[in-house]
Amino acid sequence: MILGANIRALGSHLAGWKHPKAWPKTVMNIQNSIEMAKMVEAAKLHFVFLADGNGIRGMDQPKLFAATAPSDRPAVFEPVTLLSVIATVTKHVGLVATATTTYEEPFLVARKFASLDHISGGRAGWNLVTTSNAEDSLNFSRTDHVARDERYERATEFASIVRGLWDSWADDAFPEDKTTGQFLRPDRVHVLNHKGKHFSVRGPLNVARPPQGHPLIFCAGQSEPGKELAASTADCLFATGTSKDQSRGIYADIKGRLSKYGRRKEGLKILPGLLIYVGETAQEAEDYYQGLQVLIPPDLGLEYLSKTLEMDLSGYPIDGPVPQLTGDKVGGIATRFLMAEYAHRNNLTIKQAYEHVVGSMGGLIIKGSVKDVCDQMEDWYRSEVCDGFVLSGPVMPDGMYRILQMVVPELQRRGVFRKDFEEGKTFRESIGLERPKTQFFDV
Repeated sequence: MILGANIRALGSHLAGWKHPKAWPKTVMNIQNSIEMAKMVEAAKLHFVFLADGNGIRGMDQPKLFAATAPSDRPAVFEPVTLLSVIATVTKHVGLVATATTTYEEPFLVARKFASLDHISGGRAGWNLVTTSNAEDSLNFSRTDHVARDERYERATEFASIVRGLWDSWADDAFPEDKTTGQFLRPDRVHVLNHKGKHFSVRGPLNVARPPQGHPLIFCAGQSEPGKELAASTADCLFATGTSKDQSRGIYADIKGRLSKYGRRKEGLKILPGLLIYVGETAQEAEDYYQGLQVLIPPDLGLEYLSKTLEMDLSGYPIDGPVPQLTGDKVGGIATRFLMAEYAHRNNLTIKQAYEHVVGSMGGLIIKGSVKDVCDQMEDWYRSEVCDGFVLSGPVMPDGMYRILQMVVPELQRRGVFRKDFEEGKTFRESIGLERPKTQFFDV
């Protein structure tokens, strides 16, 4: 299976940063990220992942804002910059960073990730997002967020341009021959001259063709346009199912769309996010979970559920059912709908729902002994539910240490996860994907 690690410094529980075993200081602390990336590499995982946004979130909920929800990220490094540093202290682990197609430009994104791919020796990945937070628009000279359909239409064109720019130069375009005096071959560069609905980009890119040909493209959207974007564009999909049956449906749905774009099922890897609470025994894992739950006051949990569902729940009885979602939000995130579906499917009260969401970020969660956790991960992998997982710990670094030191060795012992890196392979090759041929040259 393919395994990646979400290395957000605050952890993936609302109270993760408050836990006694959490890092004491996380704000702009580069050493935390370096330490975690080295740990992930030592455990032989395929990649580290950095989520990102382009604005401060949650200011309209002062109490929750003060406590800092894990997805708010009020003070973080720009991710490609951070991963460029991490690239210099690691050798094998893939490096995946987020960049938006709604408020960035194709040329700059192509240049950033091509540069990271060269700096890292072929380990870059781009998490393509269209931006779910509507208020980010206010940081980019707009008064309103771009509508969902337009965002995905723009994203499709954006990704096509980026791939075209990555193919600006043939692999042999720079002979740097001191004898002949020829630094580059003018016949081995392609001028893109793209003119489309949303963008006009001449090119060529002022970076040589990346070692991977194309850095890996990740997507996460699971709305209808999000699924089409993933099927047409992505190498990996961050899936967000909250049950095995739901995730199996997502897997079959996305894989079934690939043939429409001339792609094989093996060409897109589906990786659910997975938050793990693990202990030597199931009781130890439960105690770990409950020790975090008690750090969240009920009113803060209610605010966080309101934030996740994008609905004000303060007027509803806390022991009553979770209400049906109202309104189609312009941002739109899969977590909102999945959390509501989970609550209704399991007949959760509002109190039970916020207790779940603060401990799971609204996604997939496993609690239990090492055997319990590995049994479920192996079952999902062997049942064509996923191609691997993106792992998160509730507390950083302790939660991730537990995963890397307890869960990963057991998966290796079972033969479902690798025991070492294969020397000389790029990130793309390490997860079983071919290097794309250039669009504009024979070789």
